[in-house]
Amino acid sequence: MSDTTEAVLAMIERIPEGKVASYGDIAEMVGLRSGRIVGQVLSREGGGVPWHRVVMASGAPAPHQYQHQLDLLVDEGVPLNKAGTRVDMTRARWEPEDLD
Repeated sequence: MSDTTEAVLAMIERIPEGKVASYGDIAEMVGLRSGRIVGQVLSREGGGVPWHRVVMASGAPAPHQYQHQLDLLVDEGVPLNKAGTRVDMTRARWEPEDLD
């Protein structure tokens, strides 16, 4: 497993229940240029981490896992928008206190 993969997965493991981060948030936290890399890591190696806590910047779940991911987030108490179709990023975005 590459250092990049390990860094991405370790950061995702830190997201607490009831909170989310965007692909771009995770990329920035671990020093990557693009959230797409985070998506690729999750696609290949993300089965053992709380992958469902990583959403698009808009708060939308991944299209191919939309309902399943939304259900997992609701079960954890993640706040959604009024329509119940995406995460309310203002209230649910995880901002780690330290990145050491």
